[in-house]
Amino acid sequence: MKSFRDKRRDGRPHPARAEQPRPRDAFAAGRQQAAPAGRRETKPAERQEAKPAPRVLARREGALPAERLPLILEVAPNADYALLDSGVGEKLEQYGPYRIVRPEGQAIWQRALPAKEWERADAIFTGDTDEEGIGRWRFPKTPLGETWPMKHDGIDYLGRFTSFRHVGVFPEQASHWDHMAGLIASARRPVKVLNLFGYTGLASLVAARAGAEVTHVDASKKAIGWARENQEMAGLADKPIRWIVEDAMKFAEREERRGSRYDIVLFDPPAYGRGPKGEVWQLFEDLPGLTELCRSILTPKPLAVVLTAYSIRASFFAIHALMRDTFAGIGGTVESGELIIREKSAGRALSTSLFSRWVA
Repeated sequence: MKSFRDKRRDGRPHPARAEQPRPRDAFAAGRQQAAPAGRRETKPAERQEAKPAPRVLARREGALPAERLPLILEVAPNADYALLDSGVGEKLEQYGPYRIVRPEGQAIWQRALPAKEWERADAIFTGDTDEEGIGRWRFPKTPLGETWPMKHDGIDYLGRFTSFRHVGVFPEQASHWDHMAGLIASARRPVKVLNLFGYTGLASLVAARAGAEVTHVDASKKAIGWARENQEMAGLADKPIRWIVEDAMKFAEREERRGSRYDIVLFDPPAYGRGPKGEVWQLFEDLPGLTELCRSILTPKPLAVVLTAYSIRASFFAIHALMRDTFAGIGGTVESGELIIREKSAGRALSTSLFSRWVA
C-alpha cells in the first residue's frame, strides 16, 4: 500500500488536475495519496536520474511449477470492514464506525440499497479539488479528522482520509495476509519477509505478529511515517520490522548484490510510478525484471512470492505465465486469479485486482 495506487485502483479516466501521484502508489503502493506510495512526482527543477540499463533476462530451464487457477480469493463482510452496497460507479463501505462512499469504476450495475442508506454516509469522496476541507472529501454530518482508529483481525491501525480517495488500507488483501500468516506459523523456524511497495504497513504488521522478521520498503517517506504510526498503535513496536524509504527495484537489486535473502516476498507494484529520485516505473516494461529479482533474493528454502496487480488492461493469465516462467525449475505451485470483496446488500462480488503467487 500501493503512488499511483490511486491511478491503478481505478481505471477510469480522470481530469488532468486529478492525475497526481499518491504516497503508496507512487513507486512504493499498494497503492499516490500524498506522494505516491512508493514514488512521487518529480518537480521540474529536480534532475531526473538516468534509468539504468534493463536487467538482461533469459528464460529459466526446468519444469514449470504446478498451477492452480482460477483462484478467487474472497473477503466477506465483518465487524472491521464491509462492502455494504455498490452500483452506478460508486461503492458504500463500512470502515469501523464510518460509512464511506467512494468511486468504483467496475460497479456498472444498479444499487441494491435504497437512497436513504447511502445518504447516511459519514464521508463522501467527491473528486472536487477546489472543495474546502481535508483532501477532496465531503462530510455530510460532522467534519471528521484525517485519521480514525481501525482494526484488522485484532491489529489496531489508523484509517485515513487521503486526498486520493484511499483510506490507508486495502481490505481485499486480507486473503493474502491470512495465507502468509499461516505459512509463517507452520514453518516452525525463523522467517524473513520482504514487503515491497508496502504502503501503510498492514501486511508487515500481520507478518511481524505471526513471528517473522520483516523488511518493509516504500518510496514514499510519508507512507513509511504512517506505517510506523500503525506499528505503535498496534502495540507491535517491539517486533523486528525495518522501515525503508527506497525505490523498490533499486532496493531489490542491492539486496541481490549483498546476498540478502528472504523466505517470503510480497510485491504490489503500481501500473505507473516514480521513485524518490525520479525513477520511472512502467508495469509491463519493468515487472519481468522485478519478478526475476524477487526469485533471485529467495532463501534456499523459500515459502512464497505474492504479486498483486491493480488497474491493468490484462488477464490474470498474463502474470500467471510470467510467474510460472520465472519460477521454472524450483517446484511448488503458482496460483493465480482475482481478489474480490463480497457485497453485503445483494451478495455481488466486486473484483479489485489480479494476483499471482508462487507457493513452495
